[in-house]
Amino acid sequence: MQGNTSIRENLIWQVEAGIDECIAEAPIDRFAETATKVAERATQQSAQPAEQQGSAKPGVRSRTPEAIAGRQAPTPPTSQNSAPERAVQSAVAAAGAAKSIAELRAAVEAFEDCALKKTAMNTVFADGNPEAKIMFVGEAPGADEDRKGLPFIGASGQFLDQMLASIGLDRTNYYITNVVFWRPPGNRNPTTGEIAACLPFVERHIELVDPEILVLLGGPASKTLLGMKEGITKIRGQWFDYATAGLSRPVQAMPLYHPAYLLRSPAHKRDAWRDLLEIKQKLS
Repeated sequence: MQGNTSIRENLIWQVEAGIDECIAEAPIDRFAETATKVAERATQQSAQPAEQQGSAKPGVRSRTPEAIAGRQAPTPPTSQNSAPERAVQSAVAAAGAAKSIAELRAAVEAFEDCALKKTAMNTVFADGNPEAKIMFVGEAPGADEDRKGLPFIGASGQFLDQMLASIGLDRTNYYITNVVFWRPPGNRNPTTGEIAACLPFVERHIELVDPEILVLLGGPASKTLLGMKEGITKIRGQWFDYATAGLSRPVQAMPLYHPAYLLRSPAHKRDAWRDLLEIKQKLS
């Protein structure tokens, strides 16, 4: 009996920590993996000429719309680029080569440089009508979305459908995606590197859809695509111009509370209703 109690308590702890799915049939010693990679990196660095050591610049460059507007062709990946840099460069090349949404979907599904893909069940690309006037961009897929391969079909997605139905919208007349295409384990927030690896595809996605109105659901999506530091409570309900080099004209963009946040904080539903009426007026 005591053993069963211990197992139950351990399972409860794992669920509360966000470990709600098995992603492999056998455990993996990540500490051993890290130690091996560190040893390999040290060996490679010691084999380089002294003048070459220290020349690599880790991190990813800014991917804000202002930076994108004047970007140049990406530098081909080299052995001296860090993994995040190589991931972004690879994504820029793959996204830029896509001439249609179908080609972009295929490029995303073939992309292997975002770590989230290794733990996800499915790629969650988009849903709705790609020829619609209005496009929504959220943060990341959840467990339901990961199982089905479609964005916003869980509790928050169903609530979003109800919100948009109140202004005459359904998935036949709007289009929806996220800033990352794979579920972060345990529904944690995606990291800066994971977002950076997906962002070239998201930007190209918006360019190919070419909507009249872009609605950014929640703070992470708003900050990522608008390049702003302010929180969602300060920028929601306001109109901004979203522009990239591949758009023929700026798109009017509005940050909106994420439906998951509204389910947790119903007091903000009144503000969201005002914002929806503003979107409805802009559409008409």
